[in-house]
Amino acid sequence: MSLEEGEKLKLIFLVEDNKADVRLIEEALKNSVIPHEIVSVRNGVEAMAYLRKEGEYAEAQRPDLILLDLNLPRKDGREVLAEIKADPNLKRIPVVVLTTSKNEDDIFHSYDLHVNCYITKSRNLTQLFEIVKGIEEFWLKTVTLPLD
Repeated sequence: MSLEEGEKLKLIFLVEDNKADVRLIEEALKNSVIPHEIVSVRNGVEAMAYLRKEGEYAEAQRPDLILLDLNLPRKDGREVLAEIKADPNLKRIPVVVLTTSKNEDDIFHSYDLHVNCYITKSRNLTQLFEIVKGIEEFWLKTVTLPLD
């Protein structure tokens, strides 16, 4: 995983409160050919502080991709998504909801809030790894993302 001349390290911002899911997602991306860094926070309040570069996150790097769980403590993912997409400085960052919820209301509401993609996490380890690899391949390799 080396950077070629002019290539930028991709930053994946993971907003996930489940420590096991964080470890699994990191493991799924461990052997990636796409140079990246994963930064994770465990609740919606921390997520917004990071994205707005507040407090301890004053030097935070702008993410290339946000992986957002919906069921978070302190401020849930729906609120975080709404705030991201309402903020002119953040709204162009792609947000992929990666959650266990299959609730139709959650799916419709997320798309009403302009989520870029809604994916239901699999509890099957092999399938979860395939999902994460697919997200990485599409969002960090295939699509053209806006620059800061």
